[in-house]
Amino acid sequence: MIHKRKDESFMMKKTSRFYLIPLLSLIVIGGCATHTRYVEPTGPRTLVTSEINIQDFSYAAEDMVKSLLVSGSLDKTPVQPAVLAISRIVNNTTQQIDTDMLIKKIRVALNQSGKVLTTTTMGIGGIAEDPLAKDIQQEKEFYADKKEPQPLPDYTLSGKIIEKRDSQNNIRQVAYIFQLSLTDGRGLAVWEDEKQIAKQGKQSLIGW
Repeated sequence: MIHKRKDESFMMKKTSRFYLIPLLSLIVIGGCATHTRYVEPTGPRTLVTSEINIQDFSYAAEDMVKSLLVSGSLDKTPVQPAVLAISRIVNNTTQQIDTDMLIKKIRVALNQSGKVLTTTTMGIGGIAEDPLAKDIQQEKEFYADKKEPQPLPDYTLSGKIIEKRDSQNNIRQVAYIFQLSLTDGRGLAVWEDEKQIAKQGKQSLIGW
């Protein structure tokens, strides 16, 4: 009888261990799982950090597009819509950022307004944004019966993103200045604007 009880006790421990291992695995996996949800890119639930984020690009692009359209600068070309080429956008901040996040939002809004068509076959140093489109254009020009020069853009868009940091007591502030210039075929800046976005926070919380 003693041996039988020992065997039963051993079997109970083994069975408990058999069920305990998967249970512990579920607890570990459940503890590591993250709760993710969708948020609006410009909504109040997006994270606010000291770095440039998608909200900053959205705010800057929206304000600058409104300013450019209201100025009427794009309405002065003899042929509508005007053709726009993107020039250099200088990143003068301490961050590695993709300036196309700003420019793409501006381009989309301008194209949707019907005021502008953006060329993707011209770029700084002859580097096209869309190399295939440039090759197709050159092929068409080569085989055309009547050689016509490639139409030049009516405007170019250039700009700079600047960062400025300040502190007072335990409050840290970082400001981002978005600057854009629209230049016509004469080399004159026919429109310029800038948008400033400033963020503040305590050093202990944000760690600037």
